[in-house]
Amino acid sequence: MSEFECLVVGAGPSGAAAAVAAQRAGMSTLLIDAQPPRRDKTCGDGLTPRAVHTLRRLDLTDVLPPYRNLGLKLHGFGGDVTAPWPDGTFGSEGSAVPRAQFDASLVDRARTAGATVWHDCPATRVEREQGRISSVETPRGDIRPKWVIVADGVRSTLGKQLGRVWHRDQVYGIAARSYCESPESNEPWMHSHVELRDARGVLQPGYGWIFPLGDGTVNLGCGALSTDARPAKVNTKALLAQYAAQQRAKWGLGPERNVTSALLPMGGAVSNVAGPNWALVGDAAACVNPLNGEGIDYGLETAVRAVDLLREGHDLTLAWPHELRRTYGEAFTLARAAARLLTYPRFLPAVGPLGMRGAGARFLMPAAARLMGNLVTPEDTDLIARAWRAAGRAVPTGRALWDPS
Repeated sequence: MSEFECLVVGAGPSGAAAAVAAQRAGMSTLLIDAQPPRRDKTCGDGLTPRAVHTLRRLDLTDVLPPYRNLGLKLHGFGGDVTAPWPDGTFGSEGSAVPRAQFDASLVDRARTAGATVWHDCPATRVEREQGRISSVETPRGDIRPKWVIVADGVRSTLGKQLGRVWHRDQVYGIAARSYCESPESNEPWMHSHVELRDARGVLQPGYGWIFPLGDGTVNLGCGALSTDARPAKVNTKALLAQYAAQQRAKWGLGPERNVTSALLPMGGAVSNVAGPNWALVGDAAACVNPLNGEGIDYGLETAVRAVDLLREGHDLTLAWPHELRRTYGEAFTLARAAARLLTYPRFLPAVGPLGMRGAGARFLMPAAARLMGNLVTPEDTDLIARAWRAAGRAVPTGRALWDPS
């Protein structure tokens, strides 16, 4: 039986950042992951300025490659819009790095900070006393932690044992990702195609992305939004292959490799995310932007916020859902409502041309890119920020925004 003050389950960005923060706060910390070192994950690999900002706060920017991007270029419906990252609270530089490399580098930093790291070590069973986790069973022995941070990703195997419920009546994402060699891998813009059509010209219910990685390759993928009521009837891997074929000549793409796919809960659409001495963070808590599937920035932030709460000795049962709603509730509520509109087949063809063409595109799409990049904060007082927060307060929250039960 091993005793650690803090056990972190899951060695992705959220878990590794939590381990760094906890260890630096003076807690003996164990970081475990069910997969071997350098495991991969379905992801666009893009890092917004918000993610880079949190890495800077943690003094972890050395995990980033020299490559930097300047913002988004959006394409579709007869228009192309360039939306630079705004020079705001988070700075104006983003980056991109393959997840296998990024995650492994962050785990190395957790180990350097003093955390113990066990790979190939799933949390197989938990014992609780009055809601508190008293022990966690692993193949390497039982752990008796004072605190547990659950960062085991979208499926959250341990979260399910603890009662986490994913509400699929809310908007969720489906996505596929690949890597392709490209001579344009140093292109300083992240590209998103919001209009995808098949060989017959039929509009598909999804979008595509090409994110240069600065290492001779690009991350190429596609995604779609779905609900149980309006499921996205699309084979994302087939759509990815079709999208790659359409972009091959322009980008000089090599064959797609390392193709993976995943389902993605979004916008806080899970319940039971905390107990007296445990909390779910990052993807496990559905802290993912419903408009674009971005979650690394939220993952890093929620890891740090959770460690701050447990350092103060709070009972996390209500304190953690309250903190999530206070920090992200208005933005996620509105983003979920907007994303739900996109699941209606007639919506995007009607509004897409308005956003991508004409005089309004110069103002509308950069504003949309700012929202998609999670770059509005409670401290921002400009018109876009005020309108976004006001709209969030006006939209009914609905169920499952990290509800305790």
